[in-house]
Amino acid sequence: MKQNFNLDKLIRANVKNLAPYSSARDEFTDFDKEMIFLDANENPFDTDINRYPDPQQKQLKIKISAIKNLSIDSILLGNGSDEVLDLLFRAFCEPNKDNVITLPPTYGMYKVLAGINTVENREVFLNEDFSLNVHEILKTQDINSKLLFICSPNNPTGNIFSEENITELLNNFNGIVVIDEAYIDFARSESWIQRLSEYENLIVTQTFSKAYGMAGIRLGMCFASSKIIEVLNKIKPPYNVNELTQERALNVLNDNNKINNEIYSLKVNKEFLFKELLQVNWVQKIYPSEANFLLVKVDNATKRYTQLIESGIVVRNRSTQPLCENTLRITVGTKEETNRLISVLQNI
Repeated sequence: MKQNFNLDKLIRANVKNLAPYSSARDEFTDFDKEMIFLDANENPFDTDINRYPDPQQKQLKIKISAIKNLSIDSILLGNGSDEVLDLLFRAFCEPNKDNVITLPPTYGMYKVLAGINTVENREVFLNEDFSLNVHEILKTQDINSKLLFICSPNNPTGNIFSEENITELLNNFNGIVVIDEAYIDFARSESWIQRLSEYENLIVTQTFSKAYGMAGIRLGMCFASSKIIEVLNKIKPPYNVNELTQERALNVLNDNNKINNEIYSLKVNKEFLFKELLQVNWVQKIYPSEANFLLVKVDNATKRYTQLIESGIVVRNRSTQPLCENTLRITVGTKEETNRLISVLQNI
């Protein structure tokens, strides 16, 4: 348990003093009643989407809270995880003053969002085995370090970071530790949302884009203490999650068997792909992965990437990332897609 954590000291002064915008649907919240709505200047003709969506996504949050075993007050939903991450910068990082710490190779949007918000991004590379360099991370922080981003399972490396290392960072980092769990549904480890009650300085983000198969609806989830969620609710756009997204998300959450079956199939396909890649003579190393992709070291990543493109298969060349020279990141596809990929790999 982190001692003496003071959230109030981390919140930007302008955010702390901000009076949030109150929309018409914030003032009237009983959506289940048969009412005549003349309060929000909407078009009255029914198109199924002529009304503004619930700004707090209550029905969707009720469903998510039951699945995650968390209070609704600990959930924020965003227009993709990228909006959630951007809200964190705007809530806690003073432009041209504060800094965040990121851990390359990792998800590139942390660095982009730091640039957009004119916040210094301090990079601490992972160790050669892609583990956390805890000593260097803590050495790099100062009194203006507000956010530490840990992607686990990590993108593009696929590995989970040790509980011991993350616990040490939670106990000793000055600001808020953000654990990005976009790929947690494919991992053997439990989510850190089960530890939110232990750490007031912990934020966990997840997404509907990976295991739930809904990248197109753009829906991200943020889990944190009710105090942190309250701060983020002050600055989020009033209708940031549209009606169609809320409906599609509820539909998929009501079919848990489909989600579990697809996760299982992807795990099976990943194991098959791993074994087959070992037989490809220009593959030099396959890194262990707890995600729905494999990072593969090859003899010449640019050459192999081009050959795959010419064969109608798109992978990701990650060679420009630190510690990832001559690597390709390959997403696990369907059984048919995997078979096609293996066939191409064996013939180039």
